[in-house]
Amino acid sequence: MNVIMQVKIEESWRQVLQQEFDKPYFEQLANFVKTEYATQQCFPPAGLIFNAFNSCPFNEVKVVIIGQDPYHDDHQAHGLSFSVPDGIPFPPSLRNIYQEISNEFGTPIPQSGNLQRWAKQGVLLLNSVLTVRAHQPASHQNRGWEELTDAAIYQLAKYRQNIVFLLWGSYAQRKAAYIDPNIHYILQTAHPSPLSAYRGFFGCNHFIAANQYLTDHGIQPIEW
Repeated sequence: MNVIMQVKIEESWRQVLQQEFDKPYFEQLANFVKTEYATQQCFPPAGLIFNAFNSCPFNEVKVVIIGQDPYHDDHQAHGLSFSVPDGIPFPPSLRNIYQEISNEFGTPIPQSGNLQRWAKQGVLLLNSVLTVRAHQPASHQNRGWEELTDAAIYQLAKYRQNIVFLLWGSYAQRKAAYIDPNIHYILQTAHPSPLSAYRGFFGCNHFIAANQYLTDHGIQPIEW
């Protein structure tokens, strides 16, 4: 008997992803995550695992920024890729993102690294893997999260139009396989990490380009 799993997630995303929640892999993933959170220190806090979806409903997504997995140090991860809560020092990649935005628009770098304000404007800040064991990067990879988040990207690409996908680094760029460039706008460059930012991220002008595309299609641009 197929028992529908009730996942606590924003309603429009629940409808889009329910078929994933009903698959065997997701039941295995849910059991793994439940055990990890019960026996290990994990991030983000359990109530924020689906924060990217809960902060940006399916029909309101304008831009997608894909990360790999959550920050693994204390107090950093809160369920949005590249983002940290108010009062937390900027991780290096976020610092470089802010620097690029400042260079593009001539605006000051914000005081807070909390990107919730982007999410509320329609930026889906989606990590491919939604949980991690403390201080152990990539510790929850290949457990099923990738299948779920790939399904989310596929659904956006198939059922929405004129979304900007910002694919930074080779990991994110693999997601381009799900996206029709005739229907959406794909921008690709190096990852903002200090290891690669100087190989194309700095000077990419992705934030200006994203806003120009949205404006050209009658969509309110993002206040980066």
